[in-house]
Amino acid sequence: MLEEVERWLTRRSWSVSDRRTDLLLDAKAGRGSRISVVLPALDEQATVGAIVSTIRRELMSPAVPLVDELVVIDSGSRDRTAEVAAAAGARVVHRDAILPRIPALPGKGEVLWRSLLVTGGDIVCFVDADLREFSADFVRGIVGPLLTDPDVQFVKAMYDRPLGEVADEDHGGDPGGDQGGRVTELVARPLLNLHWPQLAGFVQPLGGEYAVRRSLLEQLPFPVGYGVELGLLVDALHTVGLDALAQVDVGVRKHRHQDSRALGRMAAAIYRTAQLRLARGHLVRPRLTQFERGPGGFEPHTRPVDTEERPPMGNLAEYQARRVA
Repeated sequence: MLEEVERWLTRRSWSVSDRRTDLLLDAKAGRGSRISVVLPALDEQATVGAIVSTIRRELMSPAVPLVDELVVIDSGSRDRTAEVAAAAGARVVHRDAILPRIPALPGKGEVLWRSLLVTGGDIVCFVDADLREFSADFVRGIVGPLLTDPDVQFVKAMYDRPLGEVADEDHGGDPGGDQGGRVTELVARPLLNLHWPQLAGFVQPLGGEYAVRRSLLEQLPFPVGYGVELGLLVDALHTVGLDALAQVDVGVRKHRHQDSRALGRMAAAIYRTAQLRLARGHLVRPRLTQFERGPGGFEPHTRPVDTEERPPMGNLAEYQARRVA
């Protein structure tokens, strides 16, 4: 298995600099591809505008028409996320306005799943809305293999994730330094190495920046919460095989980091997502108890773990009708 991963790393791991923008534009025109970029957003007024502006300026201009549509899906923001995104040039759609016959559940995966109904590109590119100092390389890098290699169907971004507010010269590029991605290292990477060793070569398996052919997304179930990235990656492996998966180095990712309790909930959801794929008949208790200090000492707080999954979008009558139309 190690040899298979090493071969995959040689054949399916690239840098954003490996494909020039002019070659991507030629490949896109030659194939008649359309690219949709989706930003799932919840209370991201501080960062979403800059991301939208960068994509529009660098990837949606007459000179570089790489991206065809840019959609922000607002999942119930209490701040000015929707207003800021629209002012920057994005089409903003509220989560609850999509597929209203099915009440929306909270969670990132729910938003990504619903986004397929309001986008039209044959390549769908997901980008988190909390990135700081955003570079268009995040989008350019991950759509590149899908435009130039017809055998590739799913591309993840890989990058350094400095844990502090700014990249540190000593740690920013050091995988052993003070990095973010703690849930990846403590939960997701061990799970993948133990149960899906073919995926051990992915540097950022839980990263929120990835591009996928719509034809593949239509076939995959979507965990509604934090487990969506792990679930899509594992299910893509089983659907199209390792050689159809790839990753591209896009540099450094700076974003808002979660506190330890949020990370605990993320870890539980990711474990649950993995467990559902390993043994659906032998499930652990889908709740997580955590502790916070209160006036009388440590107080327990028990919350449900994200367990819901949405079916493959291609199975829904509304989506099929949209495709026919």
